[in-house]
Amino acid sequence: MNLEPNQRVGDRYALVSRLGSGGMADVWLADDEMLGRRVALKFLHERFAQDAQFVERFRREARSAAGLQHPNVVGVYDRGDFEGRHWIAMEYVEGASLKDLISRGLSIGEAVEIVRQVLIAAQFAHAHGIVHRDLKPQNVLVDSQGRARVTDFGIARAGVSEITQTGSVLGTAQYLSPEQAQGLEVTAVSDVYSVGVMLYEALTGRVPFEAETPVAVALMQISEQPRPPSQLNPQISPALDAVVLRALAKDPAHRFASAEEFLRALDAAESDATGATAVAQTAAYGPAAAGALAGAAGAAVGAEAGEAEPVAAATPEEAERRRWLTRRRAIVLAILALIAIGVGAWALTRSEQDTVPGGLVGKPVAEARALLERQGFDVAVNTIENCAEPNTVTEQQPLGGTEVEEGSQVILTVSAGMQVTVPPLERQPLANARKRLEDANLLVETQSRPSRSVPAGRVIGSTPPAGENVECGATVTLLVSKGPNLVALEDLVGLSQQVAEAHLERAGLIANVDTQDADEPEGQVIAQDPGPGSELQKGEEVTIIVSTGVGAVTVPDVVGQSEDAARSRLAAAGLDADVIVQETDEEDDDERVLQQAPGAGSRLRSGDTVTIVVGKFIEPETTTTSTTSAPTTTTGTVP
Repeated sequence: MNLEPNQRVGDRYALVSRLGSGGMADVWLADDEMLGRRVALKFLHERFAQDAQFVERFRREARSAAGLQHPNVVGVYDRGDFEGRHWIAMEYVEGASLKDLISRGLSIGEAVEIVRQVLIAAQFAHAHGIVHRDLKPQNVLVDSQGRARVTDFGIARAGVSEITQTGSVLGTAQYLSPEQAQGLEVTAVSDVYSVGVMLYEALTGRVPFEAETPVAVALMQISEQPRPPSQLNPQISPALDAVVLRALAKDPAHRFASAEEFLRALDAAESDATGATAVAQTAAYGPAAAGALAGAAGAAVGAEAGEAEPVAAATPEEAERRRWLTRRRAIVLAILALIAIGVGAWALTRSEQDTVPGGLVGKPVAEARALLERQGFDVAVNTIENCAEPNTVTEQQPLGGTEVEEGSQVILTVSAGMQVTVPPLERQPLANARKRLEDANLLVETQSRPSRSVPAGRVIGSTPPAGENVECGATVTLLVSKGPNLVALEDLVGLSQQVAEAHLERAGLIANVDTQDADEPEGQVIAQDPGPGSELQKGEEVTIIVSTGVGAVTVPDVVGQSEDAARSRLAAAGLDADVIVQETDEEDDDERVLQQAPGAGSRLRSGDTVTIVVGKFIEPETTTTSTTSAPTTTTGTVP
């Protein structure tokens, strides 16, 4: 099914134009005709419609984002299904993505301000138990006023990370935290890392790690240290360098503990441009990053101070301190060597190890148990009520990929399902009803219905009805009033008068008939008021104009006119002329119209023929009278 402009979706959205397309969905600009606003409609690609995993991910995006009403989070208004394609109605943000802004170039102040807003959005989501897990510049929209909004909660969830059955991790490699890249547990601190990558890119125009394949990038996320951003952009202060590098610490424990702490660090960086405090904090959390940063900070401070003066010889106290530090370092190295020897001995004497299989979350418990038992694990099942499908695994301990002794126990947390009672929602505003259902862990779809008793935009009822118990995560369809019972007027032009009147009667409307001379056949409807598509209440009047069939052209009077003038006048009226020539002995009638048929004032259809009789003067013959004398004969005698 192809989407096209002007298509109507969900009885209220009119598609305007396509805004873009991603890996799993198309996004269209649409007009919300019920509330008079523009929205973005996100349609799941048709090829994913039969894939339960993608459909669930799409629904999760609607559910997760709908519960996060915040100025820095793109609002989700509605969801539904249109000819087999799942859709979400979202707030339309007129602006650009952060990725686009980075490609154009941002100042340090602009980059920090946008990232502040992203952190505020992340802090709000984390407070509601939601980890985004795919924060990247493409998922941040910035409007013309500079307000940033986070979108695309398609893989967001509360709890541990989700890995596909093939072991691939959901997310974008350049912005994945090291723990995501390894398929380990994902927490709010994983989002902190992703925001750190975004800040790095916004400040320098480049991501910390680049490679030819996503797998290679993921390996770099795990094992390599990033270059300090100031090496790519010398205008970055040591303090800001320290903030970025701490956010990018490999160990989650060494990063900022929360988005709020990250924000405080950005504030501190503005007031401590030399970065002395920040470097010290970074040293406590990430030695490798701190070393790189200390060099950058020292260079920056040296540059500000000017040419360095010769270094004075060390005092005895300083020399002693340096010797003490050297001895201390030797002791630490010796302890590390002993630990390495111990680890080696433990590796030689430990019992056989096995790797806990991953990808069990979402599987039927019987299948997961059989898989574990075939690999020699002891299985314990902990059943709880939650919104997952009954008898499916929702959590496992230890996590997939963990090394444990052979025969160890793996605990599977299994859903027993959960029943939810549909709340009473009649006459409530749609937004309130939607929130109540989402708070009850139910999905929401909407259908518009006419109603005389319930105002437009309020709920008439629901399917299933209020009071009925349904499975957690089930879909409840809200029947939403679109106002009085309006009738959409069909196109009556071209129908006969009788058929048009019958259509109006069936629709509960009253026909008012007027006639008009026209070329159309007698009794055919040639116009209507109001026009097709108008919405009327039952009992209202519709005027239909019916043709008399006598034609729309009035024959002009051309008698006495010249043939050329008569022809021109008839042609101007849309009529043809048929000329008959008649002789006349009246010179004034020469080439004049003597008669016409039909006569002036008659009604004809356009293109009909009028016969005109044109006079042709013929001079009459002249009669001449002559007198002839009879010959005279004389008789007599000749002398």
